[in-house]
Amino acid sequence: MLGHLHIKNYALINEANIDFDNNLNILTGETGAGKSIIIGSINAVLGGKISKDVVRTGCDSALIELLFYVDNDVVIDKLKRYDIAIDNNRELLITRKININGRSIYRMNGQVVTTSIIKDVSSNLIDIHGQHEHQSLLNKKNYLSLLDTFCGQDIIKLKNSLRDKYSRYTELSSKINNIMLDEQTRRKEISFLEFEINEIESANLKIGEYELLKEEYKRLFNGDKIIKTMSQVYSCVNGNNTNITGSMDYIGQGVRNLSEIKDFGEDIENLYKQILNIEIILSDFSRDLNDYIDKFELDNEYYIEVEDRINLINNLKVKYGDTIEKILEYKSEKEKYLDELLNYEKYYNNVNKKIVQLQNEIEIYCEQISNIRKEKANHISMMIMDALKNINLLNTNFVIQINKKQKFNITGWDDIEFLISTNIGEPPKPLNKVASGGELSRIMLAIKSVLANSDNINTLIFDEIDTGISGKTAGMVAEKLSHLSNKHQVICITHLPQIAAMGDAHFIIEKKVENNSTHTLINKLTNENSINEIARLLGGVQITDTTLANANEMKKLANEIKCNNNA
Repeated sequence: MLGHLHIKNYALINEANIDFDNNLNILTGETGAGKSIIIGSINAVLGGKISKDVVRTGCDSALIELLFYVDNDVVIDKLKRYDIAIDNNRELLITRKININGRSIYRMNGQVVTTSIIKDVSSNLIDIHGQHEHQSLLNKKNYLSLLDTFCGQDIIKLKNSLRDKYSRYTELSSKINNIMLDEQTRRKEISFLEFEINEIESANLKIGEYELLKEEYKRLFNGDKIIKTMSQVYSCVNGNNTNITGSMDYIGQGVRNLSEIKDFGEDIENLYKQILNIEIILSDFSRDLNDYIDKFELDNEYYIEVEDRINLINNLKVKYGDTIEKILEYKSEKEKYLDELLNYEKYYNNVNKKIVQLQNEIEIYCEQISNIRKEKANHISMMIMDALKNINLLNTNFVIQINKKQKFNITGWDDIEFLISTNIGEPPKPLNKVASGGELSRIMLAIKSVLANSDNINTLIFDEIDTGISGKTAGMVAEKLSHLSNKHQVICITHLPQIAAMGDAHFIIEKKVENNSTHTLINKLTNENSINEIARLLGGVQITDTTLANANEMKKLANEIKCNNNA
């Protein structure tokens, strides 16, 4: 659910904070007070388009933050896929900072993300209905998933089996397409593959050799310096022919001197043992050093050989992979492809036979899945029509039309269309062609109420759902909203007292002028103030005792209806 909305320096809003209720949240205010700014700000942080002048005059940037409490496993899986951290409280903070130059920065839990990630994750968090904006139920591509969600467990196992078969089918089809070459092109491809394979094979690569070669090259490249340094060290240890005494002579003399007095005390004896060990270690070091110098050879031909080998491997790495392991993997893949081309007819017939078999199996799954969808579609259509009658769309005909596509895909072969007719005698038309915003919102409300137990989008926003309705219809819509809020968090902008009275939380949006500057303010109303606002909606500017009494009565009846719904 949406827990908190924070807006700063956005349009007419200097700064605003809203803590939403779990159930039905009502937003009211006079025309022009800025109700559309609230929906606009939520749309903006969810990746919606914004005008260039949304940053409040005199400010460098605007900030919008939405804090969600996520209980949707689909959203959690998406966040993990995008490596976005979420704690055990499942709090998700989505922010959008809008700079005055029009550029924006999106973040999820502090991590910078792209607009596409925002839209992907938020598509399972919140749905906004109003004036054809951000409406998943108007997007035809969502119809199939909505219908399948309603089908529940009856269809899941079949869809999983279909997905596995289809993935294998596309994999084999891709292989067939890759080798379906004319004879001349096939021969060229074979020749090129043989060249690549032979080039790698003739190199006789060994895993780990490149690192050893680099080490050997470094030793040979620095050979002169190594010998010079080693010789200097040997002279320091053993002296040289210019009668310079080496450390071995000094240490030996020290051993001889201490040996004469080692029996005069335990401490002296310990010192004698230490210098004796030093003499032994230094003697071993001198011998190993001399062996290294004797064996070290500066072979120019060997140096060139090592250098050429490194260059050869580097050339192969540029062509086939940045490690010897990857080069050998590339060779293995090309050998398989070459074998397929050399044995083209046999391979083609074998793969094609598997494709035909998979196609037959897939069509069986498609038929079974389609039958379940058609059965459920009739049932859900009747439920939606009943729901439409409950909000005073009495002559509405709603149809879920299922047609067979020419080709199947990972979801089957069904093409789903939601059709509706709101007048007797008129044929049902696609839902996304419905023109009336208010009528459309009521249709969405009916569909959402039917899908309440299976739809995984928790937060629903209805903007101007009451356009063109009043009286009995308004009361029916209010009751439907309340019923829907038992399963979903609902946020509704309204100007009808019947709907406002049904709210579990009521917010007032007002426009005020202070210090020659216009501000839009949002405040949560107490029960008493909510009744005053309902009275204003009933009677206009003048609030009389009569309108207050009517508002009290309306609120009382609304509470009774909610209690009965929850019973």
